[in-house]
Amino acid sequence: MPETETPEKPPSELPQDPRWKLLVFYLCFYGFMTQIRPGESFITPYLLGTEKNFTKEEVTNEITPVLSYSYMAVLVPIFLLTDYLRYKPVLVLQSLSHISIWLLLIFGTSILAMQFMEFFYGITMAARVAYSSYIFSLVTPSRYQRMASYSRASVLMGVFTSSVLGQLCVTVGDTTFMTLNYISLGFVCFGLILTLFLERPKRSLFFNRSEPVCNGASPTELDKMNAGEPPWYKAPSWQNLVFIRMLKELGTIVRLPQLRLWSLWWIFNSAGYYLILYYVQILWNEIYPTRDSRRVYNGGVEAASTLLGAITSFTAGYVKIRWTLWSELVICIVTAWQAGLLLLMNMTTNIWICYVAYILFRGSYQFLVPIAIFQIAASLSKELCALVFGINTFLATVLKTIITIIITDKRGLALSVHPQFYIYFGYFTLLTVVYLAASVCVAVRHNACRKPQEAATTRELCSPIGEVPSKDRSTELVSECGKGESHA
Repeated sequence: MPETETPEKPPSELPQDPRWKLLVFYLCFYGFMTQIRPGESFITPYLLGTEKNFTKEEVTNEITPVLSYSYMAVLVPIFLLTDYLRYKPVLVLQSLSHISIWLLLIFGTSILAMQFMEFFYGITMAARVAYSSYIFSLVTPSRYQRMASYSRASVLMGVFTSSVLGQLCVTVGDTTFMTLNYISLGFVCFGLILTLFLERPKRSLFFNRSEPVCNGASPTELDKMNAGEPPWYKAPSWQNLVFIRMLKELGTIVRLPQLRLWSLWWIFNSAGYYLILYYVQILWNEIYPTRDSRRVYNGGVEAASTLLGAITSFTAGYVKIRWTLWSELVICIVTAWQAGLLLLMNMTTNIWICYVAYILFRGSYQFLVPIAIFQIAASLSKELCALVFGINTFLATVLKTIITIIITDKRGLALSVHPQFYIYFGYFTLLTVVYLAASVCVAVRHNACRKPQEAATTRELCSPIGEVPSKDRSTELVSECGKGESHA
């Protein structure tokens, strides 16, 4: 660019709405209030109780599997519509789906009605992307990290408050599950009102852009795609869509070792994690089948696990190790710990031991989530980061659905909850073995690459200045062996 020209103002300096603080506060308040659903922790005992009187087989093999199917079916369309429609319409859809869930829970009496309830539940889960990405349209890139932490904290506090409120209503207030569902219906209706007052952003990440794609750690990624093209060349309009160009860029990004490792962790471990979350309440009811609602402590357990998850997520931000060398081993240790907790949950006959094991299981998963986010997002723009996480989530959902069809659905093996948890234990054990083998390979490769590096250093100190070729060959060898370790 000639010196006389004024360079284009970078996105971090682009003007933003002067009301951004108020908008962020309202969005965080909205995120908190929409999580207040005190009946959510007690849906399974409600379905199995006298008020609905479904059997364990119906809940396990016919009703709950629909959640995985609907989530997979709507995830990609909602991901694209969220950006294309600029967030707010999808948040309205999420609120309407929440209302549909509790109307069906209160007035539905058949298996088909409960299957529709799970279908709408899948929509609400897929629509979470609208809230998590809405914040990026309100602030400049320099404030992304802090504002994202505020929005996440508001959601966690909402979940914690909801779980505590539900437990207090059941245990102290002697509230029935049906009454708790009416209370939840009132809160989700209030959430819909809050949604209507959200301001619809003028721009989004992919389809509605007002500036070049250069907001993240790699600001010229899309410009590099067009390098070498003559100025008169113009691709078809569909090829110029940012989303299509992003998909093309993924072919080169997948070669990054840390991104590949943590993406695989996200796919395989999160699939198993959410299967546990879907079916653990059925396991609790199997271990402690009480008819006294005051002795059902699901809300307290969810509150404790959410709090521990928030603590471990916060702690993970201060862990300083050489991730390019130790990532596989850390994942291996955490996954082995989770496998042991699953075995304990399935074998114990003491409900409190099962509760504690579940809390620790969720906490250990949440410990790795922020690490995975950082390792994946470190070298990506926010657009590519959103796309990578979207693809990872979709693949995890596909895997989760396949497992559900095989072992849970009545058209598959239709296993009861205890055999299911033995399979989940075997699944996490298999992942542990794979991660252990990967960590051994990394250690062997690291030691093998240290020797030529040390030899190259020795020759460099002892050789005359003119011996450049030898040095170059050693350096080239080290760089080839050390790919993936240079960013430690």
